[in-house]
Amino acid sequence: MVDHSEQFKQFIELKGVIVKRDGRIILDIPHAVIPADRICACIGPNGAGKTTFLKLIDGLIRPDSGTVTHSSGLIKSSLVLHHTPMIKASARTNIAMVKDSDTSINSIAIDLVMEQIGLSHLANSPAHKLSAGERQKLCLGRAILQKPNLILLDEPTANLDPNTTEQVEEIIRQFKSQGSDVIFTSHQLAQVQRIAEYIIFIDQGQIKEKGPVGPFFADPQTQAAKRYLHQELLVD
Repeated sequence: MVDHSEQFKQFIELKGVIVKRDGRIILDIPHAVIPADRICACIGPNGAGKTTFLKLIDGLIRPDSGTVTHSSGLIKSSLVLHHTPMIKASARTNIAMVKDSDTSINSIAIDLVMEQIGLSHLANSPAHKLSAGERQKLCLGRAILQKPNLILLDEPTANLDPNTTEQVEEIIRQFKSQGSDVIFTSHQLAQVQRIAEYIIFIDQGQIKEKGPVGPFFADPQTQAAKRYLHQELLVD
């Protein structure tokens, strides 16, 4: 793994991490220090282990061996997966479900977040009838209400039109200004360059390269990264 010697104010350290599924190794990370003080993009081919990586950081799954620790000891994270189901109720009811896990969230906070994500006018609309972009904004709104230190997003703009993609990207930038750092997965390299500050490149379950966005795109250090960028940029 190519690594740049850097100091992070907040970071996640993985040691000897192995994650298996059906006897197959999904993640194999001997040692890695991941920044948790900026917007990071986790990129790599389909099936590389990116979603599993987010679930591991969130604590949704545990490694078969090894440890995942945060520099501050404890971290409050919120994971937004690509396909998050909605109950058959209003948009506002769906976003208010986070009150079940945090009773300090009140109606005023919910209304403010509905306004922040641009869905106040759809508060009483059935959530399952919203567009894909509107449902994604609802999921991001839930994350905002939980006030996490770290927000983990799995393909947050997949299958969205350019206008909605731009709106979601702006919400992601707002996370940073509101004190939440972000790790997101994306196949859209132009998007990664627009909003990310740091890259984690995963290939075949391993972190092959990581570092600041500019140097990574300008001069990738591994053949795996060079091949991936070449293939993806041709598609773009």
